[in-house]
Amino acid sequence: MEVVIKIAQLLLSLSILVIVHEFGHFFFAKLFKTRVEKFYLFFDPWFSLFKFKKGDTEYGIGWLPLGGYVKIAGMIDESMDKEAMKQPAKPDEFRSKTTGQRLLIMVGGVLFNLILAVIIYASVLKVWGEEYIPLKNLEHGIVAESAGLDIGLQDGDKILTIDNIEIEKALGLEFYILLNEAKTIQIERNGDKTEVEITNDIIPRLIKGELLFSPRMTFVIDKFIKKAIGEKAGLQVGDRVIGIDTISTPYFHEYTQNIVNYKNTSTDIWVIRNNDTLNFAVALDGTAKLGAFNKFDFVTEKRTYGIIEAIPAGVKKAVKVGQDYLKQFKLIFNPETEAYKSVGGFGAIANIFPSTWDWQSFWNLTGFLSIMLGVLNILPIPALDGGHVTFLLYEIVTRRKPSDKFLEYAQMVGLVLLLALLLFANGNDVYKWINGMMTK
Repeated sequence: MEVVIKIAQLLLSLSILVIVHEFGHFFFAKLFKTRVEKFYLFFDPWFSLFKFKKGDTEYGIGWLPLGGYVKIAGMIDESMDKEAMKQPAKPDEFRSKTTGQRLLIMVGGVLFNLILAVIIYASVLKVWGEEYIPLKNLEHGIVAESAGLDIGLQDGDKILTIDNIEIEKALGLEFYILLNEAKTIQIERNGDKTEVEITNDIIPRLIKGELLFSPRMTFVIDKFIKKAIGEKAGLQVGDRVIGIDTISTPYFHEYTQNIVNYKNTSTDIWVIRNNDTLNFAVALDGTAKLGAFNKFDFVTEKRTYGIIEAIPAGVKKAVKVGQDYLKQFKLIFNPETEAYKSVGGFGAIANIFPSTWDWQSFWNLTGFLSIMLGVLNILPIPALDGGHVTFLLYEIVTRRKPSDKFLEYAQMVGLVLLLALLLFANGNDVYKWINGMMTK
């Protein structure tokens, strides 16, 4: 069921993005009285699932969910309709329009994707606000994870700055470090300030998803599952777990590290309740779980936005997401980072959606994908919008239009490149899935 929900969210998100993107081209084409022959969601090789014609345009839904397209008359595009291009140009064709008009028609899709992202982010901020954990609120410091231990971080360290720059939010610092090529982390350890170097060998590990640290927290019982072993033994909501048997476990990660050694045994669990220290004999099963949920003891902050505040905040967030996405290309094209191994296709995109339907997450991810679609489409690769824009800019500068034959060859090269990238990205997904199955 989780897979179905993820796929459903992906298809809905892509449908929204494709329709908006293609409508951007359609809008400017119609604005300049250019004939649009087709407007399709998804591709329709050989047949379509649904179609109807209104005016000069055929609207439809294809069966191949890899995107969508508008077919604009008098333009060399992925349809490779060479015969139509041999005919004399008509006033309502793309090739008959001014360079400026053709340029706006080509950037229309990207422009509408960016506008959509701003609308989505502004709406999400207005409806749900923004909740996060301030870095300064990690009262107990951090738990150093494997990658963090290898560069010298220790449990209890308090992160102060990265490259001497103050960071507001506690989560996602690995992503910040990667995108900004950070070199040092300034910390407070046992009351003293010191510095840890971020070594180059740690970067590929961060790209693969390893963490430098996680928030360190106490273990305060928030609630129990039904028939919880811990509740049956006498533990209560609000108890703070501080020990197992003779082992002191003042923090949650210390508890989880040690409790696994007591599977299928009876042991004492020590807690603090109303300033009293109590112990309870708990008969653990093979899972060694109390059936209790931990209550996070760090304070989150939430920003709320009115309509007026949400719009500039939405613009700011869209710009930030776009800048961060552009920075990722530097990582991908640097072989030392091995970031190219993490490039994914539709499977990877589907996996970023939650396994349960959450509208806030859905719209945030759709906003991100709208930015991603806009950025990818404006790359100067033939067959993409950016390729057409590049040739139009060449025409503006040189006042010479590339020949139709050149544009045909460029389109074919671009299609081959895109197919290769598509196969590589989705091949990565398949490889990681097979590798995951083999290591289980």
